[in-house]
Amino acid sequence: MRMRSWLFAPGDSEKKMAKALAGPADIVLLDLEDAVAIEAKPQARAMVRAFLEANAADRARIWVRINPLDGPHTLDDLVAIMPGQPGGLMLPKCNGRQDVERLDHTLSAFEAVHGLVRGSTGVIPLVTETAEGMFHTGSYKGAPRLAALTWGAEDLADALGASSNRLPDGRYSFTYELARSLTLVGAASAGVPAIDTIMGDFRDLEGLRLRAESVRREGFRGMLAIHPAQVEVINAAFTPSADELAEAREIVAIFAANPGVGAIGWKGGMLDRPYLSRAQALLAQAGE
Repeated sequence: MRMRSWLFAPGDSEKKMAKALAGPADIVLLDLEDAVAIEAKPQARAMVRAFLEANAADRARIWVRINPLDGPHTLDDLVAIMPGQPGGLMLPKCNGRQDVERLDHTLSAFEAVHGLVRGSTGVIPLVTETAEGMFHTGSYKGAPRLAALTWGAEDLADALGASSNRLPDGRYSFTYELARSLTLVGAASAGVPAIDTIMGDFRDLEGLRLRAESVRREGFRGMLAIHPAQVEVINAAFTPSADELAEAREIVAIFAANPGVGAIGWKGGMLDRPYLSRAQALLAQAGE
């Protein structure tokens, strides 16, 4: 399943959930956490459950952001939504691998009760939203249910007591760029895709394009979105172009025609095995 675009939709708005699912987002994230006030959470849970049941054919695309494990709402979230069989869950404010393992044990019980295949509910943790989580971004290798890693800058700023996470020119300051980098490295260590965080200004689509293309070059494989208008830009940025695919095929063909060669001349330069590995990975992203 493609994971280029992950579009949030508040779990207490049937209209916004339906609009998100009708669009081109690879994954729709129904939000029970930040987008829903505490007093509205019971109603939102019921609405998310009903939405899952009404859209059973699209369940693989429909994920749910539950509330943090260290709060009072998570179990109520799971009781309400697991009968609806979501494709996966986003775990916010994850402090490390131990939180994913703890969630795995709980989900296994719910899957058994509701006749689901054990382990079939994937998990994407937000790994930099707490100070403790920053120290454990490399701990997720082999963690159960792990589908991808992503990060968050706003909750981290709150956790650190920062008045802002931006430089005067609008770029993230060092600590938050570090969080992004640690997420990328942690995902590579765990062997799962790294997903970049949201761009809050949903009107700046050109800025979004530039950022999405930049983080894709760094190794990210998708991005979170907060508005439907962002989805097509994100999908395009994380889809290999025809020229990229043609070049990757050529590199693979050159090495295939010269088995056992570690490095080979190409277009006035030299190619070695890392070039082959990147070309193969690019083709795999495109399903080739």
